[in-house]
Amino acid sequence: MSDNRLLPAAVVGGLLAVGFIGAGALIGQGVIHARAGDRTVTVRGLSERNVKADLAVLPLRFTASGDVLSEVQTKIDSDLALVRRFLTAQGYPAQAIELGRLEVADTRSREYAAQNGGPRFILAQTVIVRTNDVARVQATTRLLNDLVRQDVVLQDFQGPSYIFTNLNDVRPQMIAEGTAAARTGAEQFAKDSGTPLGSIRQATQGSFEILPRDGAAGDEAASIDKKIRVVTTITYSLK
Repeated sequence: MSDNRLLPAAVVGGLLAVGFIGAGALIGQGVIHARAGDRTVTVRGLSERNVKADLAVLPLRFTASGDVLSEVQTKIDSDLALVRRFLTAQGYPAQAIELGRLEVADTRSREYAAQNGGPRFILAQTVIVRTNDVARVQATTRLLNDLVRQDVVLQDFQGPSYIFTNLNDVRPQMIAEGTAAARTGAEQFAKDSGTPLGSIRQATQGSFEILPRDGAAGDEAASIDKKIRVVTTITYSLK
């Protein structure tokens, strides 16, 4: 004879619990499993929030080429002065502008022996802007044609990277929100099944994801507006 006190060995549906916090919305999704052998329920709580990048990194790599090394170096030095002047005019302090490495290629050296024609020397210099003034960097990228008009050859320009650095500030609250959402799902399941909810048997926290906000396509680093997401999975016992 079967024991009516035991739950059926089946996968039971899910629960979506929604709670609003601050300026954003918290969404908890429950994926619930009950097994007759151990009488447990497993739920997942999802916490999400929208944030803005607080750090921008803008690399500017420019090149010069020719057959006389000293002349090419002079051109690079001149372009470097133009780039510094341009960035200063954009309002960046000196400490926000870093000088990157200088690259020198001799196309007639052994490494490039297979190449024929073209200039012998190619020099590339990188300048890196690093600042918390994200809006200023966004505006600067729209004005880079001013450098091109001054014969500065920007190469391999990928745009700035926008970074959110304050994850540790929101991590504890988001974990708490995910845990609360998971418990809401477990409590609803227990209520619907007429079974008291017991203590936590196991809990795991997924990794934090930083994504473009609103599911926008493209690289997350290219987006100022971002979404942080974490999923907490908790197994409760059923009394």
